[in-house]
Amino acid sequence: MNFAKRLFGHFMTITKHRHLVIRHCAKAGILWQGLRHDLSKYSPTEFIPGVRYYTGYRSPNEGEREAYGYSFAWMHHKGRNKHHYEYWNDYNLETKRNEPVEMPYRYLAEMFCDRVAASKIYNGKKYTDASAMEYYQKRTPHRSIHANTKNELEKLLQMLIDCGEAQTFQYIRKQVKAAGAKEKAWRAVRK
Repeated sequence: MNFAKRLFGHFMTITKHRHLVIRHCAKAGILWQGLRHDLSKYSPTEFIPGVRYYTGYRSPNEGEREAYGYSFAWMHHKGRNKHHYEYWNDYNLETKRNEPVEMPYRYLAEMFCDRVAASKIYNGKKYTDASAMEYYQKRTPHRSIHANTKNELEKLLQMLIDCGEAQTFQYIRKQVKAAGAKEKAWRAVRK
């Protein structure tokens, strides 16, 4: 594939994905997060490898991993975007190890929106409400994610299969609102 096709293809893929995430985030009650979703993908650190390894059917990060053994673009991305569970790791003083930390609900909700949108983009007409769960299950054994975050994400992915988008986003909106109220109360106590 020539450079112009890779450039245009990558730009269109990440932009189409981002706009779909914005729509999903609006349904989930986190529009502001949706508007800021994945802006780092347009930075040179992520965009240039994205163009170089663009294929149209998988993440360019996979191609960069094959070439170098790691993806610098992915490490840049996950370190700046709180909707990735990989962002939520910290040093545990008791175990003296880096361990997963439970994600705040609003970022878990954005992660769900991201996964559903990515499934729609990469599966195209083959997408079903089970696609996001199927992709998630392919990588489950290799995941370092907090148990509560994992359980809630799996619950949402299963709810999508069983109940559909409308009901799942309605549930997420209620959970985001409840979590926001708890966080507000917690911050008031800490002052």
